[in-house]
Amino acid sequence: MEKFFSRIHRCISPVFLALLVASFILWYIAKLSYVYTTELPFEVNVDGEKFRVSCVVEGIGTNLFGYRVYMSKRLRIPLSELKIYPVQGASDGERAAVRLKIDSLSLQNAISVRLSDIKIISVGSSPEIPKPALHD
Repeated sequence: MEKFFSRIHRCISPVFLALLVASFILWYIAKLSYVYTTELPFEVNVDGEKFRVSCVVEGIGTNLFGYRVYMSKRLRIPLSELKIYPVQGASDGERAAVRLKIDSLSLQNAISVRLSDIKIISVGSSPEIPKPALHD
């Protein structure tokens, strides 16, 4: 292994390798200034009920990179900001428990308000949540 590194050291200058790495980093930073469309998952908390929703988002690469790696992807949305409609759940002969289906467009709008630096193009299927006791 030492012979390999000594041969490479004779053929390739360390300054060349350093400049090659620097040029790659600068190229990557330049590419992050473009606008990209990708899919990002977010954890949504609606009045204590947590679920994951997958969103197709559009934004500058640096913002998308930040959401993917560094920034928190947890969103708190009050139920009052969402349009909901009841869905009857199936049960074993008993009276079916009422669950609430969140309207996808209202969920998209609520997420868009909280993420102003990226554009939410669409959200995945919104789940059904149990009906809170306060809204009976």
